[in-house]
Amino acid sequence: MISFGPTEEQELIQQTVHDFAQSEMRERARPCDEKRELPDEFLQKSWELGLVAGAIPEAYGGGGIGRSPVTNALVLEELAWGDVPLAAAAMTPALFVQPLLDFGTDEQKKTFLPLFAGSRFHAASLAILEPTFSFEVSNLRTLAEKKGSGFSLSGKKRLVPLASTASHLLVVARGARDGVAGLEAFIVPRDAKGMKIAAEPEKTLGFQCLPRFRVELDRVEVSADARLGGDRGIDGARLLAMLRTASAALGLGLARGVYELALPYAKERVAFSQPIAQKQAIAFMLAEMQIEVSSMRHLVWKAASLLEHGADASRAATLALTYANREVMKLADNGLQIFGGHGYIREYPVEMWYRNARALTVTESVSAL
Repeated sequence: MISFGPTEEQELIQQTVHDFAQSEMRERARPCDEKRELPDEFLQKSWELGLVAGAIPEAYGGGGIGRSPVTNALVLEELAWGDVPLAAAAMTPALFVQPLLDFGTDEQKKTFLPLFAGSRFHAASLAILEPTFSFEVSNLRTLAEKKGSGFSLSGKKRLVPLASTASHLLVVARGARDGVAGLEAFIVPRDAKGMKIAAEPEKTLGFQCLPRFRVELDRVEVSADARLGGDRGIDGARLLAMLRTASAALGLGLARGVYELALPYAKERVAFSQPIAQKQAIAFMLAEMQIEVSSMRHLVWKAASLLEHGADASRAATLALTYANREVMKLADNGLQIFGGHGYIREYPVEMWYRNARALTVTESVSAL
């Protein structure tokens, strides 16, 4: 029989993360946005949930729960319901850990996974986006060229989360082949010679509390052991599908947050002697918001399920992300309209969510795998 619901274990994880989002993220989001600060205390509390270390096998010191894209999508939705940039910050180490779990050699796993199995938050990140208007992931300008027994990396990256504190970056570059099949990933320590991380984070419309940096690589030499996956490399199409599914899950959580805040407000807000929810235009808007949230969830779960079963999820992930990017902006805008003048001022979180929605739709790699 076809099942469209989580398992009992997944429901427990989902509820635990939701409670965390309610208690540790909702009230913290606005001060973090205003001050453009990411509290170490929050990162540590999020780490203690075991969302990153839990997927690491016990042999490397982790929780041994296992790698599950479906569970990850559930977690990301709940975290994003709390606050998207805080969710992205909490899960940034997964941008390094989960590709390592999926593609890494035994030696790479043995060397790096224990770093993320400890009791303290450990920062690492993924560098994939590039500062070009014509950016296309299938035609990266960051190049990985053979040099002796290793590789030389040259190029520029942008919006790399937590790059200034990350112990390692997973740098995605173009190898000898063209297209997505030619994508390569390299484990680069933060202090590698020739790699420069900007002193100040980039200034952006949304995601104010998540520091994201430009990174320049000028003939950075790495050994053959730094190539993720060793001689076999990575599956570029699967990596992109994971990123896109994760980003769609974040969009889903944000959209759900907007809807769940707008609905009770519309029922309580009285204008011209009746709740605005009873006005046809608002009622239709709320109904459409609920439909879109449910549709987004179906697409996200489908892509995540294909990933979990090892199937080709490229098309499903692209559809999920494309739909989520379009609808999360529509829902955020609808939320602003329902709240009226209250949506425009900072007393309510709607204007912040609107900015974060726009930021999310143009920076898919800020998400976690």
